[in-house]
Amino acid sequence: MRFIAKDPNSNGDNCPSVWVDEEKQELVIQGWKIDAATEVECLSVGSIPDTETVLRIPARMTQILRKACDVADGTAVR
Repeated sequence: MRFIAKDPNSNGDNCPSVWVDEEKQELVIQGWKIDAATEVECLSVGSIPDTETVLRIPARMTQILRKACDVADGTAVR
C-alpha cells in the first residue's frame, strides 16, 4: 500500500488518512465513524451491508483524494 496523506489539520492522531493499494487499484480511507443520524440518512437510499461501512472525511481533503485517484488509476506523475 502506498500512503498518500493524512488530514493536514489532524490533531496528531493521523486521521483521516488515505492510502492506495496500487496492485488492486483501490483507495483505502481512514475516517471518522458516522453518528446515528447520518447512518439513518444513508440508509434512506439503500442498505449498508455488514461487510461495508460509511465514514466521514472533511472536504479539505479533496486534493488528497484527487491525488489518490490519480495514483490508483495510473495517471499520477511519479
